[in-house]
Amino acid sequence: MEEKTFARIGREEALNLLYEGSGYKRGSDAQVFAAAGRDQIVGASRLLSEGIDFDLVYFPLKHLGFKTVVAVTGALYAQLARPRTLSVSLGISAKLDFPQIQEFWSGVVSAAHQYHYEGLDLKLQPSRNGFLIAAAATGTLPALDASRRPKPQSKDLLCVSGSLGAAYLGLQVLEREKMRFEAGSTQGSEEMERYKMLVGAYLKPELQGELPALLASSDIYPSAGCLVDKGLAAAMQDLAAGTGLGVKVYADKIPFEGGSFELGKSLDFDPVSAAMNGGEDFRLLFTVPILKLEKFRRDFQTFDIIGHLALPEAGCVLVEPTGAELPVTTP
Repeated sequence: MEEKTFARIGREEALNLLYEGSGYKRGSDAQVFAAAGRDQIVGASRLLSEGIDFDLVYFPLKHLGFKTVVAVTGALYAQLARPRTLSVSLGISAKLDFPQIQEFWSGVVSAAHQYHYEGLDLKLQPSRNGFLIAAAATGTLPALDASRRPKPQSKDLLCVSGSLGAAYLGLQVLEREKMRFEAGSTQGSEEMERYKMLVGAYLKPELQGELPALLASSDIYPSAGCLVDKGLAAAMQDLAAGTGLGVKVYADKIPFEGGSFELGKSLDFDPVSAAMNGGEDFRLLFTVPILKLEKFRRDFQTFDIIGHLALPEAGCVLVEPTGAELPVTTP
């Protein structure tokens, strides 16, 4: 059977083949969806470049495609928007050929279906500087949901959708494995198996499907939200800027994946620092009115309460178990 290559089939046929069997129709450069009533349109975008955001030595292309969609979908979810359209543009270097792009695209398609995108667009072009990925998504925030979002108040609870710092620690495992490989080791280390949950947190993060609709069906409307994708410290500062209030997080309330402290000790790296500054956890951080606490705990058990909004003069602080308040800054 003749091998498919970009040189043989060309860009247009490559696009047709990639769409084949995906369940999506190849569209024009612009996709327009009418929003009923006064629904708000929300947009999110992400640019990923090889050597900076990912390393193809150890990053499976299908997982990379899936993670790309998670990155923009999480930003929509943070604003309670339902995904509608997704556009992906790829700059493809000479070392990647059609089968590799097929593998990447299969991850994109899988995530697009999982998060219920209505339209999916793909653009291909050559790149001299490695593999480049640009993703842009739009979503809608129903007018009724927007009107029911309360104004952020001091004492609103900070709720995060899962463990933090795991992606950074998982990345360190992969980097150490890469160093062993480059040094000529032919045997895999036990770390990959021992810390597979941490490695998985970096390679294939996931979001709870249809979360905005689930919140609305439970009559819970967060007063604010953001995606923790550059570390908790940056997310706290985003919340402070967006609400005009202070933000307090309690160090002993931050959730960690099993193995975080064991690995952190071997790396001489504090897991709390990984959570604050590590990035790429792709967790959602919502502020929930305190009167909704019991219902939120019952209906959304994967979330952990890690702090609360405070008066503006409090600033952004990390509260240690001793009660000491450390000002939060980003590198």
